Amino acid sequence: MVTPVGQDTARAQEAFRALMGSHPAGVAVITTADARERPYGFTCTALCSLSLDPPRLLVCAAHTGNTLPVIAERGTFVVNLLHTAGQRAAQSFTRRDVDRFAQVPWERSGVTGLPVLHEDAHAVAECAVADLLPSGDHTIVVGDVLDARMVAPDRAPLLYGRRRYAAWPM
Repeated sequence: MVTPVGQDTARAQEAFRALMGSHPAGVAVITTADARERPYGFTCTALCSLSLDPPRLLVCAAHTGNTLPVIAERGTFVVNLLHTAGQRAAQSFTRRDVDRFAQVPWERSGVTGLPVLHEDAHAVAECAVADLLPSGDHTIVVGDVLDARMVAPDRAPLLYGRRRYAAWPM
């Protein structure tokens, strides 16, 4: 990261965190499983569509997390787009001191067999890794969408901004 003139790195990072924190984003939990079928996951707001042809999206995963290596090894992952009642799932998957999957109901998906947060997601996309692009302290994970479905289309999406959760006004 280029540090602005006259600012130290910590101050530049805090300014960037404040900037991005002021921009609300949808909340997702990214899930996968290792070779022994042990589930992994993390909360993500750095997610967007990338391409319609082929259907592709991208998520950004921290290098310090334990899920990125599993995604890279397994080659598949699930994007669980959370609805407003999914705030507990969002909070659980940010914590490192708990068994994240013991905190929320989940089931195996039909296409990849990976964890789906069926009670907390309003939509789900199962993806195959198309590319991994390291950038800064994260890796951009490009996923080819294998299956996309609405789970609870009547539920409002969960948003996060200014360090708090909110509902999409519908």
